[in-house]
Amino acid sequence: MTKSQLIEKLMEFDTELNKRESELVVNTIFSSISEALANGDRVEIRGFGSFSIRNREARQARNPKSGELISIPCKKTPFFKTGKELRERVDAS
Repeated sequence: MTKSQLIEKLMEFDTELNKRESELVVNTIFSSISEALANGDRVEIRGFGSFSIRNREARQARNPKSGELISIPCKKTPFFKTGKELRERVDAS
């Protein structure tokens, strides 16, 4: 499902919302999650899952084209862990 499909689904679910309002709701949710993660917070949506930040250590790797060793700096990456209800629903289908 794409973002635009999600907006359309929201409009179907709540007939009082027009496309602009539905888009605003979806964008607000995504930007709120992004902002919380950027601040180092954890976001938990019960029954769906939780978003958090994982720290990846600096490491050495090889350039697959040249075989040369390169240094990859440490970085923070977003991580999503599915909730129990979502896992069970996906597994049942």
